[in-house]
Amino acid sequence: MFMTSNLDKYKNDLNKLVSEGELLSNAIQYECLPEEFESQVREAMDEDQSRAVIKNLPIFKNNYQGWYSESLVIIKIMLPDRLDDFIQHYEKPKGRKEIGIDNYVIEDYLQGISVWLTYKGEDLAGPSAAIPQFQQQLNILKSVQKRFESSLFDIKQLVQADLFDSELEAAEELNKNGFIRGAGAVAGVVIEKHLEEVCNNHEVKTKKKNPTINDLNQNLKDSDIIDTKTWRFIQRLADLRNLCDHNKKKAPTKEDVDELISGVSKISKTIF
Repeated sequence: MFMTSNLDKYKNDLNKLVSEGELLSNAIQYECLPEEFESQVREAMDEDQSRAVIKNLPIFKNNYQGWYSESLVIIKIMLPDRLDDFIQHYEKPKGRKEIGIDNYVIEDYLQGISVWLTYKGEDLAGPSAAIPQFQQQLNILKSVQKRFESSLFDIKQLVQADLFDSELEAAEELNKNGFIRGAGAVAGVVIEKHLEEVCNNHEVKTKKKNPTINDLNQNLKDSDIIDTKTWRFIQRLADLRNLCDHNKKKAPTKEDVDELISGVSKISKTIF
């Protein structure tokens, strides 16, 4: 049941994003090259249909950021090897000194940046240069669809995500009903399992046979998988887990465990 529900959810979300991406692709083409786009639409359909298509196009600058953020999450989970490529089509290159057709990105388009050759009056790098950048992002997103159809697709991560959600819901219920230490122990097991999986995903080896949360956290930081801010955040969660499991002198509060459960949920959905 977990496998089917999570797989269907990701597939439906992905199909919706691809459809939105197709509309955004049409929108940016119309915004940058209106005459050319209108001509192509009129060739493909009758006058009423073409008028309706153009009328219903979204405004790219108003809708792109939401599409980008949602697509980023799915690509991070389903196709992490292409995540950097996806981001590079949007973000300005670090250390960029000049803007040209080869390094103009979607962020430039959203900010209305154009570069002109003054003495020739030519558009050296302008809005239309963002069209192929967005098309590449859409192609990357579409390639995720093929993973659902491939027999090589590994759904272990999707199944695990559902299981973790269920375990955290159980921890919330325990905490609500006064079983504070038990709730903290359950949440602690979830983050430990998740960090082990992250280490496996990145082929990070641990020297200990039974590593703790802090061991796994340190290994990920030393391997540059997580930054210092995240490392400290996980340290705090480990302290809260230890308070529930090991500290007999000080009892954890409901608020402590609420913080632990919330933090574990965040880490399990943002670190892969």
